[in-house]
Amino acid sequence: MGTIVSFHAHPDDESIGAAGTLARAAAEGHRVVLVFATRGELGEPVPGVLEPGEQLAMRRSAECYASAAAIGAKRVEFLGYTDSGMMGEASNNAPFCFWQADVAHAARRLALILDEEEPDILTIYDDNGGYGHPDHIQVHRVGRRAAEMSAVPVVAQGTINRDWMVRGVRGMAESGGLPEGWKGPDLDQPTFGKPESEITHRVDAVDYVEQKKASMRVHASQMAPDHFLLAMPDPLFAMGMGTEFYIVDPAPTGAAAPELFEELFTPLR
Repeated sequence: MGTIVSFHAHPDDESIGAAGTLARAAAEGHRVVLVFATRGELGEPVPGVLEPGEQLAMRRSAECYASAAAIGAKRVEFLGYTDSGMMGEASNNAPFCFWQADVAHAARRLALILDEEEPDILTIYDDNGGYGHPDHIQVHRVGRRAAEMSAVPVVAQGTINRDWMVRGVRGMAESGGLPEGWKGPDLDQPTFGKPESEITHRVDAVDYVEQKKASMRVHASQMAPDHFLLAMPDPLFAMGMGTEFYIVDPAPTGAAAPELFEELFTPLR
């Protein structure tokens, strides 16, 4: 059996971006490991969700372990950086935030875990971090460097298939499948995901959308029950979240792809 390490910026990123892939891998007998750069202390908590005196970072850390259980992950690690906040905020300049981390130093921290796990696959984000968040961009940079240090066979950059999502949401809207007042992300923004032409692989996780939704729900400090993702009708959730997309660099000439990769990842062309 194989091993997949999934590297993320903040708690709950794993549930939105890769939980289907990870749940499928775990269900098929593979080892799944979650690594978080930060504890997401600058997130905006759902009003009233924190107990008196409860710190958001500790709450979100606990939610990571609950998410891991929902997915089937066997190990959770944190690199110890602080949340950088959204791009352009003063928090981007905090000395210990992930955005300010030396890429090589942070990569060595991640590489220590990779050396222990010897994964077949490392998942990170695309070069824009999916939507331009500084910590997500840094996950891409640090993850690529760490994979080089540890000679990970496959680096899969998780992304959003912008064209596919636009087609699906517009089709649901035209057929009356969206609930009244439903608001999702602005899918026309060029910083949102990647065009289909740049995406190389998909993972069919439609049979694992319940595990994915369960992973989202346990991040209750960030996702209220009426969050637009959790409020999606089941058919729209399966359509939008049941297939996960990746950009994977071509393997070196003559190199055999790991069985885990061949089992999970389907080329788009």
